[in-house]
Amino acid sequence: MKVNLTTGAYSSRSLIASAQRCVNLYPEKNPEDAPFPTTYYPTPGLKRRGTTTYNVWRCLYTATNGRVLGVIGQKVVNVNADGTFTDVGLMVGTALTPCYMADNGTSVVLVDGSPAGYTIDLVNLTFAQITDEAFYGSDRVDIVDGYFLFNRPGTQQFYISLLNKTNFDPLDFASKAGAPDLLVGVMATRRNVFLFGEATTEIWTNTGGSAFTFSRVSGTFLQFGCAAKHSLAQADGSIYWISQTPQGSRMVMRTMNYDRQRVSNFAIEAEFQTYSKVDDAIGWVEQFSGHFWYVLTFPTANKTWVFDISADEWFERAALLPSGEFTRHRANCYTFALGSVHLVGDYESGNLYELSQDQYTDDGDEIRRVRSFPHLLNDGKRVVYTQLQAAMQVGAAGVGQEAEIRLRWSDTKGYSWQGVTSATLGARGEYIHDVRFLRLGMARDRVFELSWTAAFPTALNGAFLQLIPSAT
Repeated sequence: MKVNLTTGAYSSRSLIASAQRCVNLYPEKNPEDAPFPTTYYPTPGLKRRGTTTYNVWRCLYTATNGRVLGVIGQKVVNVNADGTFTDVGLMVGTALTPCYMADNGTSVVLVDGSPAGYTIDLVNLTFAQITDEAFYGSDRVDIVDGYFLFNRPGTQQFYISLLNKTNFDPLDFASKAGAPDLLVGVMATRRNVFLFGEATTEIWTNTGGSAFTFSRVSGTFLQFGCAAKHSLAQADGSIYWISQTPQGSRMVMRTMNYDRQRVSNFAIEAEFQTYSKVDDAIGWVEQFSGHFWYVLTFPTANKTWVFDISADEWFERAALLPSGEFTRHRANCYTFALGSVHLVGDYESGNLYELSQDQYTDDGDEIRRVRSFPHLLNDGKRVVYTQLQAAMQVGAAGVGQEAEIRLRWSDTKGYSWQGVTSATLGARGEYIHDVRFLRLGMARDRVFELSWTAAFPTALNGAFLQLIPSAT
């Protein structure tokens, strides 16, 4: 019996429907003539690029001239290609929340949700606090057609800079007026400006009006607002976010032209409902090997979830604690830099990492990969499982390396686990090594789960089962 694994993570609100976990593995669909329809590959690991004495990376940004800027604690730095840092300036306040940058080719604007804002000259890195009386602070910043875009915190208003400038006209503002909810963030995509409120969203565009250059796009209005302002992220012309409406919240949406589309599923939404809060969620989009990943971290819940836009599937990304428990991934902010490098900043230290598919540890710490299987049933009758053979990539270990893989199972439909047994992933060059587990007992409803840590390439297709059906 061949067992295919065709979905990502899907642990239903009731595990009798599905108890499938997918941790630190991402699915990729295979050609029709492949032995299995889907292969699960390891998520990228972390390689340290540099470290500072400050802690909590709040922002990473790659400017249009290639400069990489970051905020760690209250310190603004230029990230050099050799992993060192050049101090740029110091922000006021003590907040450690995410902050955002945008540039017009010559100057960067930096905001952090407070009344303060900052500019950075991209040539000489001159740092200055914005003192213009018509600047009111902003939760986020974006740019379109040469205008910096800001929301005025605690109001329905958004405002803009002068064209290709970092100063302001006090009359250059407008209000999200289609509904009375407050504006929480402004983002631009395809030259359209999305005004995300707490419960609704409006779409504006640059029409070149004499009084105010932006106007609302007629007939466009989304009955979905934003529950977490830091969850907003843009990829390939769409904006992704955790939504909120007067009727409820915690669905993940993306814009589709002037409309929206739900990308979360029932299992993910049930998971999010268990979190005490989601308004601190942080989101961004990465692209690896043709996969666009919307990464969504919940600091209070200590969870990181990833939506694979290309595969339309979800999986978990997690760090491994010394206790053996999972926690959120170490990344707190992200940028693609230097033409080929994915940079992330640590959420509790001064470490800057490169996120790389050629790394199989998190800066030397083990990464545990987990994949649980669908329910296995035989019309309610008992089944004797004599053997499970994992269909895996093996033989890629380094010289003298050999990693353990563990199998456990649940006969309570995913509510409790037993029977941990182990095998190896083979020594270097053992490409036909069998990952085989024997004498696995009897059950009416069985859920298997494989887990392993390996500092070398692995991949999982599925499994082959030998079993003996029972009459009862």
